Amino acid sequence: VQLQASGGGLVQPGGSLRLSCAASGFTLGYYAIGWFRQAPGKEREGVGSITSDSGSTYYVDSVKGRFTISRDNGKNTVYLQMNSLKPEDAAVYYCAARSYGATWSTSLNSYDYDYWGQGTQVTVSS
Repeated sequence: VQLQASGGGLVQPGGSLRLSCAASGFTLGYYAIGWFRQAPGKEREGVGSITSDSGSTYYVDSVKGRFTISRDNGKNTVYLQMNSLKPEDAAVYYCAARSYGATWSTSLNSYDYDYWGQGTQVTVSS
Protein backbone atom coordinates (compact mmCIF):
# COMPACT_ATOMS: atom_id res chain seq x y z
CA VAL A 1 0.00 0.00 0.00
CA GLN A 2 1.58 3.21 -1.10
CA LEU A 3 0.69 6.80 -1.89
CA GLN A 4 3.09 8.91 -3.84
CA ALA A 5 2.82 12.65 -4.26
CA SER A 6 4.66 14.20 -7.17
CA GLY A 7 4.77 17.29 -9.33
CA GLY A 8 6.40 19.74 -6.99
CA GLY A 9 9.10 22.13 -8.04
CA LEU A 10 10.18 25.73 -8.22
CA VAL A 11 7.68 28.25 -9.52
CA GLN A 12 7.56 32.03 -9.57
CA PRO A 13 4.91 33.90 -7.61
CA GLY A 14 1.72 33.92 -9.60
CA GLY A 15 2.62 30.69 -11.32
CA SER A 16 0.92 27.30 -11.32
CA LEU A 17 1.73 23.73 -10.48
CA ARG A 18 -0.26 20.53 -10.57
CA LEU A 19 0.51 17.92 -7.96
CA SER A 20 -0.47 14.31 -8.37
CA CYS A 21 -1.18 11.69 -5.75
CA ALA A 22 -0.95 8.17 -7.10
CA ALA A 23 -1.94 5.06 -5.22
CA SER A 24 -0.55 1.58 -5.53
CA GLY A 25 -1.65 -1.54 -3.74
CA PHE A 26 -5.17 -0.31 -3.05
CA THR A 27 -8.12 1.25 -4.82
CA LEU A 28 -8.06 4.97 -4.30
CA GLY A 29 -11.70 5.24 -5.33
CA TYR A 30 -12.82 3.93 -1.95
CA TYR A 31 -11.06 6.72 -0.08
CA ALA A 32 -11.42 10.41 0.47
CA ILE A 33 -8.18 12.25 -0.16
CA GLY A 34 -6.75 15.13 1.74
CA TRP A 35 -3.89 17.39 0.82
CA PHE A 36 -1.71 18.77 3.57
CA ARG A 37 1.40 20.90 3.66
CA GLN A 38 4.18 21.69 6.04
CA ALA A 39 6.48 24.65 5.79
CA PRO A 40 9.79 24.80 7.66
CA GLY A 41 9.26 25.60 11.30
CA LYS A 42 5.50 25.33 11.02
CA GLU A 43 2.99 22.67 11.88
CA ARG A 44 1.42 20.58 9.17
CA GLU A 45 -1.83 22.08 7.97
CA GLY A 46 -4.68 20.84 5.85
CA VAL A 47 -5.11 22.39 2.44
CA GLY A 48 -8.19 20.70 1.04
CA SER A 49 -9.98 17.42 0.58
CA ILE A 50 -12.22 15.55 -1.81
CA THR A 51 -14.67 12.75 -1.18
CA SER A 52 -14.30 9.40 -2.86
CA ASP A 53 -16.91 10.11 -5.52
CA SER A 54 -15.81 13.72 -6.10
CA GLY A 55 -19.17 14.79 -4.72
CA SER A 56 -17.69 17.24 -2.27
CA THR A 57 -14.55 19.25 -1.93
CA TYR A 58 -13.31 21.52 0.81
CA TYR A 59 -10.57 24.12 0.88
CA VAL A 60 -9.11 26.16 3.64
CA ASP A 61 -9.61 29.88 3.26
CA SER A 62 -5.99 30.60 2.40
CA VAL A 63 -6.19 28.58 -0.84
CA LYS A 64 -9.86 28.90 -1.72
CA GLY A 65 -10.31 30.14 -5.28
CA ARG A 66 -6.70 29.32 -6.18
CA PHE A 67 -6.41 25.58 -5.56
CA THR A 68 -8.58 22.85 -7.03
CA ILE A 69 -8.66 19.17 -6.11
CA SER A 70 -9.87 16.63 -8.63
CA ARG A 71 -9.57 12.93 -9.06
CA ASP A 72 -9.52 10.26 -11.72
CA ASN A 73 -10.44 7.03 -9.99
CA GLY A 74 -9.81 5.12 -13.19
CA LYS A 75 -6.18 6.19 -12.97
CA ASN A 76 -6.07 5.77 -9.20
CA THR A 77 -4.85 9.36 -8.97
CA VAL A 78 -5.89 12.59 -7.31
CA TYR A 79 -4.69 16.01 -8.38
CA LEU A 80 -4.08 19.33 -6.71
CA GLN A 81 -4.08 22.19 -9.19
CA MET A 82 -2.43 25.21 -7.66
CA ASN A 83 -2.78 28.57 -9.37
CA SER A 84 -1.72 32.08 -8.42
CA LEU A 85 0.91 30.67 -6.12
CA LYS A 86 2.26 32.86 -3.37
CA PRO A 87 5.53 32.61 -1.44
CA GLU A 88 3.54 31.54 1.61
CA ASP A 89 2.36 28.46 -0.31
CA ALA A 90 5.88 27.07 -0.28
CA ALA A 91 5.97 23.84 1.68
CA VAL A 92 6.25 20.11 1.42
CA TYR A 93 2.88 18.88 0.21
CA TYR A 94 1.46 15.54 1.26
CA CYS A 95 -1.55 13.57 0.19
CA ALA A 96 -3.38 11.19 2.49
CA ALA A 97 -6.22 8.70 2.13
CA ARG A 98 -9.15 8.33 4.50
CA SER A 99 -11.70 5.52 4.55
CA TYR A 100 -13.82 6.97 7.35
CA GLY A 101 -16.58 9.07 5.86
CA ALA A 102 -15.10 8.63 2.41
CA THR A 103 -18.34 9.44 0.63
CA TRP A 104 -19.62 12.27 2.84
CA SER A 105 -16.85 13.83 4.94
CA THR A 106 -14.35 16.46 3.88
CA SER A 107 -12.54 16.32 7.21
CA LEU A 108 -8.96 17.53 7.34
CA ASN A 109 -8.34 16.03 10.75
CA SER A 110 -5.06 14.23 10.16
CA TYR A 111 -5.91 11.58 12.73
CA ASP A 112 -8.75 10.40 10.50
CA TYR A 113 -6.38 9.50 7.67
CA ASP A 114 -5.22 5.95 7.10
CA TYR A 115 -2.41 6.28 4.59
CA TRP A 116 0.08 9.02 3.93
CA GLY A 117 2.32 9.60 0.98
CA GLN A 118 5.80 10.97 0.91
CA GLY A 119 5.75 14.66 0.29
CA THR A 120 6.71 16.73 -2.69
CA GLN A 121 8.46 20.06 -2.30
CA VAL A 122 6.87 23.21 -3.65
CA THR A 123 9.03 26.31 -3.74
CA VAL A 124 7.57 29.68 -4.73
CA SER A 125 10.24 32.24 -5.36
CA SER A 126 11.33 34.77 -7.91
